[in-house]
Amino acid sequence: MDHIQQNGKAAGDDELARSQAANATARDKLMSDLQNVIHEAESWLDDSTDQLGAEAGKARRHFEDALLTAKSDLRRLEEGVLARGRQAARSTQVYVRDNPWKAVGLGAAVGVIAGMLIGRK
Repeated sequence: MDHIQQNGKAAGDDELARSQAANATARDKLMSDLQNVIHEAESWLDDSTDQLGAEAGKARRHFEDALLTAKSDLRRLEEGVLARGRQAARSTQVYVRDNPWKAVGLGAAVGVIAGMLIGRK
């Protein structure tokens, strides 16, 4: 039985590491995309102040398209984070169900530490 728990624990650790790596990659890509959008928006706004009529409308449409792309990326990132959060909650639930006394001990330890920190202030 210990062998099964160890394999399950190792698999859970690997899954957690993959999830964290995917989260970091998604966050880095989003930040890069948002920086590009901001840079493009600033250049379009600078260009649109010098242009009149149809050219200004074209710059505004480019700006709106960039903002829609950024919003879409944010929505996808949010959905991914929520999905990983749900998976982490399920993993925690399985761990607590399989190891109730460890979970109680961990909860008590966190409570003691929190109490000590609050008591210091």
